[in-house]
Amino acid sequence: MQSYRFSRFGALDHLQRHDEAMPQPGRGEVLVRVRTSSLNYRDLALLHGHYPMSWQDGLIPLSDGAGDIVALGEDCRRFAVGDRVCNAFFPEWFGGPFPLPQAARQYGSNLDGWLCQYKTVREEALVRVPDHLSYAEAAALPCAALTAWTALTGPKPLQAGDTVLVQGTGGVSLFALQLAKLMGARVIATTSSADKAQRLRALGADEVIDYQATPDWGARARALTGGQGVDWVIEVGGQGTLEQSLAAIAAGGEIAVIGFLDQGGAALDFMRYFMSGATLRRIAVGHRDGLEAMLRAIGQHRLRPVIDRAFAFDQARAAFEHFDARRHFGKVVITH
Repeated sequence: MQSYRFSRFGALDHLQRHDEAMPQPGRGEVLVRVRTSSLNYRDLALLHGHYPMSWQDGLIPLSDGAGDIVALGEDCRRFAVGDRVCNAFFPEWFGGPFPLPQAARQYGSNLDGWLCQYKTVREEALVRVPDHLSYAEAAALPCAALTAWTALTGPKPLQAGDTVLVQGTGGVSLFALQLAKLMGARVIATTSSADKAQRLRALGADEVIDYQATPDWGARARALTGGQGVDWVIEVGGQGTLEQSLAAIAAGGEIAVIGFLDQGGAALDFMRYFMSGATLRRIAVGHRDGLEAMLRAIGQHRLRPVIDRAFAFDQARAAFEHFDARRHFGKVVITH
C-alpha cells in the first residue's frame, strides 16, 4: 500500500510518497481502507514548526480520515466488515475530563496519521458515520466538527435564541455556524470577502461583518445585539482577535478558545476580561462520546459539511499548498 510521510517538518519538500507493506490487524484492531482524509490548521502548524504540543518526524500526516472496514482482528466486536467509519481525534479519550497524559497521542504528530491507503486502528478509536454522508464529508468531521460541537455543548450548553459569533470561514467556524443554526441560535459571522459573506448568509448566518472594513468588529457585533453582546464567541484567532471577542461578549457569555490562527495583537488585558463577566473555556477538540452524540444530531438533521475542494491522492502536496494559501471556504480533503 502507499502512504505519505514527512521525513521532517519545515517544508513540503519533506513530504514523500512511500510503498509500504500492507498492515495486518492485531487483537482488538481493524483494518480500514482509507477513502478520504482531510486537512486542519494543526497540519499547517506542524508543517511550519509552530504546533504547541509535541511531535516527531517521519510520521504519516493528517489527523482525520474516513473509510470502510475490510478486516477484523481477533476479539473485535464493535464493527463488522463493510462498516463505514471515521476516527476519533484522540484515540484514547472516550469521555469525561480531558486526560492530559494521553493528549500527546495524536494522529500525525505522535502517531501515524491518515494520509495512507490502509490503516490498522484499535476498534474503540473509530465511530460509524451517518449513511447520508460521503467519505469526503465524513473525513471532515473528527477535528473541526467535533471542536465546534464541544464548544457549543459544554457545561453551559447553547440554548435556542442565543447569539453566536463565528470568526472567518475555516472548518471549525463553518461547522459552528451550521450546528448553532441547527440548535436554534442566531449567528453573526465575520469575513473579509464579499463572496464569502454571501456564502455565509446562504449557510444561515443572520449577520455578516467585514472585519477589514470594520476593524472594531467586536463593537459592531455588540451593536447588532442591541448593546447586550453575544452569548458565545467561537474564538479561532487567538491572541490577535481576543480583544475584539471581549468587546463582543455579553456579561455571563462564553468565549470558546480554540485556535491560534492570529498570533499578533496585545497580550490579554486582565482587567478587561475580569470586568467583562465572561468565561474563557479552552477547547481541546473533544472525546469519542461527544463525536457519537454529534453524529446522531448530524444524521437526524442530515447536515452536510462544506467541502471546499477535493484533491486526488497523488496531489497531496497540492492540497497542502492550496490549504496553506488560506483562501478556502470549508474543508480541503484528499481522496485516496
